[in-house]
Amino acid sequence: MAKGKTQEDPQTRARSAALRLLARREHSRYELAIKLRQRRLEPEVYEPVLDEFEAEGWLSDERFAEVYTRQRVELGYGPLRILGELQQRGIHWTPEQLVQTSTHQWAERAEQLRARRFGLADIRDDRDEKGRQARFLCRRGFTAEQVQRALEAREE
Repeated sequence: MAKGKTQEDPQTRARSAALRLLARREHSRYELAIKLRQRRLEPEVYEPVLDEFEAEGWLSDERFAEVYTRQRVELGYGPLRILGELQQRGIHWTPEQLVQTSTHQWAERAEQLRARRFGLADIRDDRDEKGRQARFLCRRGFTAEQVQRALEAREE
């Protein structure tokens, strides 16, 4: 009897899988579609479910982008990396938080990250160390200008 219960209709499977995924964290529509496809559900089955969830307000790309951006900024990532990661998740616009943050503020964040990770020692004459720190900040998604300003910072 229990085995018969596991053969529920695809629409119900899609709905319950999507709800379980959204209960854990925010997802973009694109991410959720990929995860449902990985569960061997067809687009004609899960697309109406995603439409329904968007209409109910349970699924929102705008909300996902805001939450994701805020989390990545708090973890010390720069604007280039955040935008790239959002695009990989199906978000092809710039969230308001990134628009409102000035280049100067991003440079300050890069400097704070450098201070936390390496300290603010004078590295003008140490090309190897300067390169190592610059590569770290670039991998974190800061622009060349922001990295340069962070590398010029010194302890007072």
